[in-house]
Amino acid sequence: MDAPWLLLIHQIPPKPDYFRVKVGRRLQRVGAVPIKNSVYVLPATEQAAEDFQWVLREIAEGGGEASLCRAEFIDGLTDGEVEELFREARSEEYEELTADARQLLKALPQGRRVPAERRAEVEDALAKLRKRFAAITRIDFFEPPARRSTNEALTEIEERLRPTATETAARSASDADAERPRGRTWVTRQGVFVDRIASAWLIRRFIDPEARFKFVAPGGQRGYRPRAGELRFDMAGAEYTHEGGRCTFETLLRRFALDGDAALAQIGEVVHDIDVKDEKFGREDAAGIERVLAGIAAAHPDDAARLERGGQLFDELYASFMSGGTR
Repeated sequence: MDAPWLLLIHQIPPKPDYFRVKVGRRLQRVGAVPIKNSVYVLPATEQAAEDFQWVLREIAEGGGEASLCRAEFIDGLTDGEVEELFREARSEEYEELTADARQLLKALPQGRRVPAERRAEVEDALAKLRKRFAAITRIDFFEPPARRSTNEALTEIEERLRPTATETAARSASDADAERPRGRTWVTRQGVFVDRIASAWLIRRFIDPEARFKFVAPGGQRGYRPRAGELRFDMAGAEYTHEGGRCTFETLLRRFALDGDAALAQIGEVVHDIDVKDEKFGREDAAGIERVLAGIAAAHPDDAARLERGGQLFDELYASFMSGGTR
């Protein structure tokens, strides 16, 4: 059986001081814990080996020495004790995050939903907390009980943000009564990528089937004034763009009452995690989809071609999620 642990054993020059601090922070970011001075441990996974190799190279480039080895504890420390070291390290981080989440909850109305005028502000704060939570869970190998408490606190904030039944009904009625745009020219920045490709697909597929698209130079977006029949998206001053912690795709879902479609909501999560980069939803498929979109962008310098090819990708994603495709 393969040894269950990886050990990084290092010796760092006493000077400069900042280098020792830098290495320590890098080890902390990959989730390693010390078992004695200058000896750090991680579970033996491919990702851990890659992380330790990066640290090892950094130490060597800084004039230090380091070795990486697989290990099995035979005497002294037990596997259970090592696992507990990881739980203790992550517990401290979860507890600090839980305290911050509880502090945010205290500032919210007791027993009531968050008022609409404060929702964007609270959503931004929650997105930052969720980003920290995702960063901890990435290096949480043994799930201490504190993880559940943190998630419960964040979920409670999300519950307070959920619109009341009255608000939802009012918004749905308003959106249902509003005439959706037809045959409009939708304007955005040149060099379309993730959010703009996805948003254009959503517009043409679900909002304005006769939509035409126009691309303006990034340098001129702030001063661009729409002509008659034009609507702007994902650009400065746009009618439809980022709102609060939402990306443009999510804004369009909400504004046109499409957020009840579970498959579209999943696409929204993917687009959010790629575009906003706060890992709010922790979508494991986001990295792969981003690579495909990057390939489309590299192969198609023309924006219209990117929308065409990207639209095919989102058609396929939508079909997959509609048929029960998983995260």
